[in-house]
Amino acid sequence: MIFAGADPTGGAGIAADIQTVSALGCHPAPIVTAVTAQDTAGLKQYTVVDTDLLIAQARSVLEDMPVAAFKTGMLGNAANLAAIATIVSDYPSIPLVVDPVLTTGAGDELSEQPLEDGYRSLLLPLATLVTPNSIEMRRLATNADSPEACAQELMSLGCEYVLCTGSHEPTTEVSHHLFGHHRMLETINQPRLPHDYHGSGCTLASACAAGLAQGFEVTAAVREALAFTWNTLAKGHQLGMGQHLPDRQYWARRDPNNKANS
Repeated sequence: MIFAGADPTGGAGIAADIQTVSALGCHPAPIVTAVTAQDTAGLKQYTVVDTDLLIAQARSVLEDMPVAAFKTGMLGNAANLAAIATIVSDYPSIPLVVDPVLTTGAGDELSEQPLEDGYRSLLLPLATLVTPNSIEMRRLATNADSPEACAQELMSLGCEYVLCTGSHEPTTEVSHHLFGHHRMLETINQPRLPHDYHGSGCTLASACAAGLAQGFEVTAAVREALAFTWNTLAKGHQLGMGQHLPDRQYWARRDPNNKANS
């Protein structure tokens, strides 16, 4: 079950989540939190879905179908964040992946009011895994001054694992750091790709949720999700005039000899 906003480019938001979990063998149950007007260059406007309608979407599915994992993306406002926290708290055995989406890749705010306090007090204590980029991590962990200190602060709030992604850092390679059990578990380095991408964070968090839904341990789910996400970016394309879009169906493309790509 995915809580996220609708992006008409298909690059990010709930379209990205649907593509990702479908590509990885899961059935998506998309709960729309907001409707946006945006292109690959930036956000134009958005409208947040009424909280009662959000709750009705989620409860309708949860009372009808089994759910194996939760994933959150754009939430839109504090009322929706609180409602989602209440919903997922009723299912403590279902893993929760929190992608703390605060802005678009271009830096546009994606909430009617600041959500950092809501994340810290309501959602992070319920999270199995939180997947902030380095900018989001610093906004959530206000008392820390290093990635490890930030992760320790977030874990002290109750979340089990923190995956801090490194694409926003000025490094030759992209270094992702996974923390759990109040220590750093591993660092995964990937070659830096040449473009800016719209929807990379959504892809990664959804891929992690898909792995957890299929019974992977968190470390294995993260490794598989990072590999999948890197491939979607490496094989991505620029369909508009702004950022490149991940190709989440790269594995189904055929080469000129009519053979599926490996």
